[in-house]
Amino acid sequence: MLMKNQEKLFSRKSAPERSARMVESIYGCKWSLTVYQLLARGINRPGAMVSSVEGLTTKVLNECLKRNIKFGILDRVTYNEVPPRVEYKVTPFGTKFICILDGLEKLQSEIESEI
Repeated sequence: MLMKNQEKLFSRKSAPERSARMVESIYGCKWSLTVYQLLARGINRPGAMVSSVEGLTTKVLNECLKRNIKFGILDRVTYNEVPPRVEYKVTPFGTKFICILDGLEKLQSEIESEI
């Protein structure tokens, strides 16, 4: 029981709402992790991405890329050329975010190895 003059040391801790939603959205998109792998291998143009992955369509890739841009994970670079050239790159924030996803993947592997 707290005395009248004592203050509470801790307040209720709640989940980080925006970041949790972001992780959920990215993991919910089955192609985001694949896109990160492609970018890490230097494949950064949409056409090359689609032709590098079986089952990936242009429509689905564009939705995935837009979601990642919205969260600030990826950046779209447009070159003023004919024909137009578009490339994608991981932002500094995206690099941090991908490290967190890698940590979650490592944790999952540890959980599965204990079962």
